[in-house]
Amino acid sequence: MKNSAYIAFAILGLIWGTPFIFTHWAAAYITPAQIVLIRVVSGFLPVLLFALATRALKRWHLRHAHHFLAMAALATALYYLAFAKGTILLLSSVAGMLSGAIPLFSCLCALLFLRDEPLNRRSLGGMLLGFAGILVIARPWQTGLGMVDPMGVLYIVLGSLSIGCSFVYARKFISPLGIAPAALCTYQMGLGAVALIVSVDMTGAGAILQDTKATLGLVLGLGTVGTGIAYILYYLLVQKLGAIRTASVTYVPPVVALFIGCVLNGEPLEMLDLAATGAILIGVFTMQTGRQLPPPTTTTRNGSNVTDQPTAGSAPATTPSTCN
Repeated sequence: MKNSAYIAFAILGLIWGTPFIFTHWAAAYITPAQIVLIRVVSGFLPVLLFALATRALKRWHLRHAHHFLAMAALATALYYLAFAKGTILLLSSVAGMLSGAIPLFSCLCALLFLRDEPLNRRSLGGMLLGFAGILVIARPWQTGLGMVDPMGVLYIVLGSLSIGCSFVYARKFISPLGIAPAALCTYQMGLGAVALIVSVDMTGAGAILQDTKATLGLVLGLGTVGTGIAYILYYLLVQKLGAIRTASVTYVPPVVALFIGCVLNGEPLEMLDLAATGAILIGVFTMQTGRQLPPPTTTTRNGSNVTDQPTAGSAPATTPSTCN
């Protein structure tokens, strides 16, 4: 069973490293907002089926719909849209490298807004190292050929801040509810899908059907597998390995995105970028391990009493949102 869990771990890391190239393929035909809408709808379906199969959805959850709506905005619509816009303006490898900083922004938001997350020297050092890595990848001092688009970097940063704020919101308002992660992610993605459906102009979206590769990459790669199936794998891994060990999967996607972009897609690679990516990941690790966590409290989730397994979108010590 442990071996199968680690195989799933590797598969999840690979899956989370592919959204950037799939986004580039789709962007040749449709807008970032259209990409996000199709991604969320395609990813929502397997999540909904999983929640129904596990009987996670309860009628009493509806009284907390306002919290789910907030999470839909922060952790789905705004987060995905910012990342789609940023990815389009950057090389897929660069966007993937910058995505490694998501846990860094999550930790930063927790340190800023949660009283039980004090800042110590180790956390501060990790944060500064991680931001130094982002700065090196962005290279604002560079001009001309090879310049990294600053707006692309800004969009990735804004998306990371959005998901980071969602962790704080979930920690304060949603985690205490004891609602199963499968239900939380279903509500979050479902409401996000509804919001996108009523607000996104889909005129011309059919153009993506001209390219089978781009269509499959968006619907299956980015949506069904990259969002929906990835969430289910994450959920199962947390049950098998625990939240802290599962959280280390966040170190894999930047490496996968770098490999896909540079080796398979022929994008240029500089040693400085590798060093910067390493600085981000080391900074994240240092910051996470340096955080002083409050004593764990036992809460009934997933049908059992646990102390280290977060709800979807919660702000645990190390994990990202389980439906992203």
